[in-house]
Amino acid sequence: MSNNSDPLFDRYADMDFSDAKPVAEIPALARLQAEQGGKSRITMRVDNDTLAIFKARAEMAGGSYQTLMNEALRQFAQGLTLADVVRETIREELQHGR
Repeated sequence: MSNNSDPLFDRYADMDFSDAKPVAEIPALARLQAEQGGKSRITMRVDNDTLAIFKARAEMAGGSYQTLMNEALRQFAQGLTLADVVRETIREELQHGR
């Protein structure tokens, strides 16, 4: 399983980034990221069993547990219920079957 859900990962996986600098060390890039960035780095505590569930689901789906957690938080913040998510998933799957 790849730990990276980025579709471009394979394209750049063999490149040597050993001399690369973090964005924070390049003021112009740091400013651009601050202006354009849509994500924030946070630290939060999560129950071990909850984290294990997200990691297991991500491994089964071939994605990132952080992406799954972000999506779950987004759905909660938007007021979506599990029933809403299931309905939408069924609709999407039925449309793909046509």
